[in-house]
Amino acid sequence: MQAQQTVSGAEAVERAVALAAAGHRAVLGIAGAPGAGKSTLARRIVTEVGRRLGPGVAVHVPMDGFHLANAALDALGRHDRKGAVDTFDAAGYVALVRRLVAADEPVVWAPDFDRRVDEPVAGSIAVPQEAVLVVSEGNYLLDDGEPWVTLRELLTETWFCTVDDQVRLDRLVGRHMRHGRDHAAARAWAVEVDGVNAERVAPGREHAALVVRT
Repeated sequence: MQAQQTVSGAEAVERAVALAAAGHRAVLGIAGAPGAGKSTLARRIVTEVGRRLGPGVAVHVPMDGFHLANAALDALGRHDRKGAVDTFDAAGYVALVRRLVAADEPVVWAPDFDRRVDEPVAGSIAVPQEAVLVVSEGNYLLDDGEPWVTLRELLTETWFCTVDDQVRLDRLVGRHMRHGRDHAAARAWAVEVDGVNAERVAPGREHAALVVRT
């Protein structure tokens, strides 16, 4: 089996630009643990593709738009571990990816996630048919469970983001504090909730086409 390649963020951006330059729809998935830098890399790719190839050529569609609403999580008793694999509408996300891959509609509207209110927002992101690169990122894009495992056949490529654990933890604590938690609560969530999710995500690395060290 061919050795898995590990690249820098800059090298990953160049590879994504090449995917877009091919001129036909590609859907790139970026997986990784919470705080690994997935969203930052996705935004960097879209910005660079836009700079080189033109606006609207690449679109960022985060998996986080498929978080279950807080009211649904309360009803299910899962709010205290939001971000776990069973706190997403996985089937809905897979269905969206199928539509994005098919690229046979004038526009596909995707949900986003608003961290200010900690809720998904439907119909927020327009993906026009002429967009050639869709970048989607989330924890579970390489998960072995159903229906997540279907994504491996759908996505053009799936990468795995990685970073030193201490850096990742510091990022998460800072993120949670920016959204209202004090330091103790932010660290507890980063370790006890995000940490469990990171363990779930880790085995997916072996299925990635590329490992990106952020």
